[in-house]
Amino acid sequence: MFGAVLAAVLMLASEAGAAASVTAVSGAAPLIATAPVTAVTGQPATTGASMTAAAETRHALGTFDVSITPVQRAPDAAPDAPGRMTLKKTFHGGLTGTGVGEMLATMAGGNSGAYVAMERVTGTLEGREGTFALVHRGLMDQGAQDLLITIVPGSGTDGLAGITGVFHLTIEGGEHRYDLEYSLPAN
Repeated sequence: MFGAVLAAVLMLASEAGAAASVTAVSGAAPLIATAPVTAVTGQPATTGASMTAAAETRHALGTFDVSITPVQRAPDAAPDAPGRMTLKKTFHGGLTGTGVGEMLATMAGGNSGAYVAMERVTGTLEGREGTFALVHRGLMDQGAQDLLITIVPGSGTDGLAGITGVFHLTIEGGEHRYDLEYSLPAN
């Protein structure tokens, strides 16, 4: 998705905020996002709440469709102000449901930039229905990409209350794939 975000930012800059939808970046290298790994355990690090031994770590695998739509800039916005976009997703596979959110993105010199986003997911996981929030942080430094998407601690509701984890994403050939590494308390 980071490549699509950067494409949307470039489009914003070149088209001065014209409404459009970006779903893939043609010719982009595959994007692989991984969570930071702790030096002590070699396991993915978690932010905020920790994944405890009481709640087994699981993986939900699948694909998702995404529409990223630029929001038109205010007439008095600075030319180098971050671009704002809305997100709409449909998840297929281990997690089924939808996601909606907003992101801010900016381009720097060369092949560098950054984005942040907040997303609300409504869906079913392990037959349990509910919602949770994801926080995105993506950086690109001269083409080198660093992406971290985590479940916001305490954001789970209903059947997904107490969920923690990391959302890993890959984009290859325009297809968005996910591996939601998560823990859920027992029912």
